Amino acid sequence: MSGIKSARGVPSPEYLRLYQRWGEGDIGIIVSGNTMVRYDAVEAYGNPIIVDDHDGRVAKFKEVTSVAKAQGSLVVAQLSHPGRQGTKYLNPNPISASDVHLTIKWAGNEFAKPRPMTVPEIKEMVRTWGESAYLCWKAGFDGVQVHCAHGYLLAQFLSPTTNRRTDEYGGDLNNRSRIVFEIIDEIHRRVPDPGFIVCVKLNSVEFQDKGTTPEDARDLCLKLEEARVDFVDLSGGTFEGRAFEHKKQSTIAREAYFIEFAEMIRPLLKKTKVYVTGGLRTAAGMVKAIEEGACDGIGIGRPLAAEPYLVKEILEGKVTGAIENYVPLPLNTQSSGTQLHQIGHGDELISDWSVEAEVKRWIEAHEKETERKLSILPKVDSSGYAPLKAEAGFAYLAA
Repeated sequence: MSGIKSARGVPSPEYLRLYQRWGEGDIGIIVSGNTMVRYDAVEAYGNPIIVDDHDGRVAKFKEVTSVAKAQGSLVVAQLSHPGRQGTKYLNPNPISASDVHLTIKWAGNEFAKPRPMTVPEIKEMVRTWGESAYLCWKAGFDGVQVHCAHGYLLAQFLSPTTNRRTDEYGGDLNNRSRIVFEIIDEIHRRVPDPGFIVCVKLNSVEFQDKGTTPEDARDLCLKLEEARVDFVDLSGGTFEGRAFEHKKQSTIAREAYFIEFAEMIRPLLKKTKVYVTGGLRTAAGMVKAIEEGACDGIGIGRPLAAEPYLVKEILEGKVTGAIENYVPLPLNTQSSGTQLHQIGHGDELISDWSVEAEVKRWIEAHEKETERKLSILPKVDSSGYAPLKAEAGFAYLAA
């Protein structure tokens, strides 16, 4: 995740500062936020884009990797394409596996009906992904993550709810996943470094009828190991089926949203490692998940927006877990974006969402920003995260 806007897809000073802070936080692997592989298809306003070296963007990304890696972290670029899941005001002519329209509104966004990609377009997309991975390697990234989750383009190919093709890219799971494995092969072909990490973010479940199932995820992971994927990051959900709205009581008790799926998959893999992202908030829960063999590693998302030094403080024994977050679901994604902007702007305080008065201030700011954003459509001038100067928060950024 990042949430900090860039100019023309080139990392901004705010973006650089955010990754510098994370680099200071003893995170093992820093996985970037959505980094787009096409200029004409962005998930949100201000997404970073790495398609070519126009405007010296490789050098700018090199600045990001340099500060993020300065204290020993590895840095992996999350490469993505929104497919049908980009606001229609930025993506008026979207492409997808099929012409299945995303008709819901999410965070004030509406989505245009996509058209199915032609086979030549799919082949070109595969080449594009490989070129972006090569540029990431030149920019100093230690690897790339192929984003196949959360309803974006590759998830649209994988899911039978959005892939209704009848050619070699549709039908059974082998065909629906064909584009993913072609992309992985192209990345291995284009990047000359055998130590370059190739990983995949994958839905373990979609939480909607006829969507991707845990059994699909299991079968895909076995094939991903054959394709020399270093690790899979198990997540879940789409804009239509949000993961956090479907937690079982057993999952809540164990913190992680996707731990039960990881337990099914991990014993089958010999080389590929399994990470789980989503829900783990305490050091004890993280340790238990690994010691019990449910996964090999833990991914942390929103808590690092609130506490960029959380990992360091856990390792040093200063804290036992992430601070509480009282922002109501599903608004916590947007509230995390506000915190990311506070870090990027160098604010001395990051808002503390365990303080109810601060949450109330943010909700008011969010409603005001949403109203402003909707009033200027079809113009889009921000990522939609409400600006807020924290009154109750953490002051360690000033240290």
